[in-house]
Amino acid sequence: MRWFKGVVLAIILLVVLLLGILFAVNNQQAMPLDLIWVELPPASLSLWLLISLACGVILGMLAMTGIYLRLRTLLTRAQRHNQQQRKELDRLRTQELKEAP
Repeated sequence: MRWFKGVVLAIILLVVLLLGILFAVNNQQAMPLDLIWVELPPASLSLWLLISLACGVILGMLAMTGIYLRLRTLLTRAQRHNQQQRKELDRLRTQELKEAP
């Protein structure tokens, strides 16, 4: 079953890659990008779209960094608390065994 999942994933990846290549080949006309305050030099439409995709991915990762760090801190704190609780439980179990006649 694992190999089937890998084959399906490889096929999907290949189809997406081929669609991207076809898009890039069919959109070679150079276009300047006007950003209200600055006009960027002409480049192909596919290049502008790839640049915007990369910027979006980077901004999304930066936006999630704060949430990730907060959750990681909470997880570390919970693991530390869990370890203390286990030590306390082990101590109480050994104390109970010592007190038993």
